[in-house]
Amino acid sequence: MHKINKMKKLLSTKYNENIWSLGLLLLRVTFGLIMMKHGLDKLTDYNNFKGMNQLFGSPTDALLVIFAEFFCAVFIVLGLFTRFAAIPLIVTMAVAFFKVHNHIIFCNKCASGSGEVALLYLVAFTVLLLTGPGKFSVDKMIAK
Repeated sequence: MHKINKMKKLLSTKYNENIWSLGLLLLRVTFGLIMMKHGLDKLTDYNNFKGMNQLFGSPTDALLVIFAEFFCAVFIVLGLFTRFAAIPLIVTMAVAFFKVHNHIIFCNKCASGSGEVALLYLVAFTVLLLTGPGKFSVDKMIAK
């Protein structure tokens, strides 16, 4: 009987707010921390910054990418101003996917690599824009 109850629970379509928020926390922290690493690499490596200037054409664009990838990612991890922080990240990842990687998802022979990772980030941050951070966030603590 106990196994049947576990199976019913597993297949249930009932909404559980705590589990939903835990999933959003996992999404925020995972994608936010990895994105922070990308931003920190750009922030601390001057040669990388020079390469970004050549790629984007201006130091301002490169600084905006660093702002999005590092500082906005910090906000995402904390769940602070989550929806606002997601917007620069979405724009950055859309440019990375559509412009830098020419919206190519699978390409083993491409010089610039494929855009799979940029697309994954784009989708994850779009989900956070649409859903918000969940209840395990600074945004939720502020709202109380």
